[in-house]
Amino acid sequence: MKKMNFLKIACAAALSAACCFAAVGCSQTKSDSGDVSVSDTSEGVAATVNGTEIGEKAVTSYIANFRSMSNLESDADWAQWLVDNNYTASDIREEVINYYASQELIRQAAEENDIKVESSEIDSQVQQMRSYYDSDEDWENALKQIGTTESQYRSLLEVSMLQQALQEKVAQPEDPTDEELLQYAQMYATYYNGAKKSSHILFNSDDEATAQEVLDKINSGELDFAEAAKEYSRDEGSKEDGGNVGWDKLTSFVDEYQTALDGLEEGQVSGLVTSSYGIHIIKCTQVFNAPEEVTSIDQLPSEFMDSIKSTLESSAKQQAYSQWYQDYKSNADIQINDMPSGLVYDVSLDGVEPSSTSASTESDASTSADSSTESSVENASTESSQPAETKTN
Repeated sequence: MKKMNFLKIACAAALSAACCFAAVGCSQTKSDSGDVSVSDTSEGVAATVNGTEIGEKAVTSYIANFRSMSNLESDADWAQWLVDNNYTASDIREEVINYYASQELIRQAAEENDIKVESSEIDSQVQQMRSYYDSDEDWENALKQIGTTESQYRSLLEVSMLQQALQEKVAQPEDPTDEELLQYAQMYATYYNGAKKSSHILFNSDDEATAQEVLDKINSGELDFAEAAKEYSRDEGSKEDGGNVGWDKLTSFVDEYQTALDGLEEGQVSGLVTSSYGIHIIKCTQVFNAPEEVTSIDQLPSEFMDSIKSTLESSAKQQAYSQWYQDYKSNADIQINDMPSGLVYDVSLDGVEPSSTSASTESDASTSADSSTESSVENASTESSQPAETKTN
């Protein structure tokens, strides 16, 4: 049986409850008595990272919280889960230690490279996340659902921001070559085939009369669409560009908008389209029909090539950072101490046989973990299945 990645499973469980925190990874370090510092060595030292100690208590708390979130609090259920997923308590401990070690390495590398994250930057990110919730109680409940506290969340934000800054400083790959750009243009031409570029004029939902008047003038030729957008649109982000909101293959529109756009040919203007944002008048300004053979990047719209180039640059930077991190880690002095006896999660596996559902459970959990948007502290993603998209509601 293939061993599952414990940290992926832990993150997947958290993400299923509150996926909004996926951008900074997952942390399970809360115990019943409150926050547990990784540097708390009151129950012994689990490991050292270039001399910095990782406390055994934090490792135990992480695992206890995972068991609680996964309904594995009884020793019998925990033992069954370990056997079903081809784990031992020692394996679990080592993975959690490596997780904390990776965080410490990021902090140490950032300090060596004179990289700091200001408290105000973290405050801004926390406030942005809090704004998605109606009350402080909802915010606290969301944190509890993923087994963390605001202070732990702030710590994870700091690590994530340090990592991003490190990547910018230490990963400086070469720009993609013309040959690479052409290769990817050839690959993605079919994906972009049929893409539609559009502009819109947005009115308040209670201003249907004005919207209809403007639409009538556009249809009669009395009013130019782009000029109408500049004069009437409530969309401050697009009005000065004649209402241009780009290609649907690079932007996710609300369903009502996309449905209306799907029914337009190049140059056509829609009727009044109502969405949660208000009333739209939509014009399809361009349709991309992929050529049978792509021999030049000029055959694709510049926006598509910009997206492809951005994706290649991001992938190259992630790969360069991943290689840098592995080299940095290999030169670090990481010492994992022997597992002490008597740990609460070190249960006996004697006589425990794999359950009949273990194979399907493993497959489902692995799929859930792999498909999540988890951002690993240790390894950056090195592949992208398609060019980056800008998400627009």
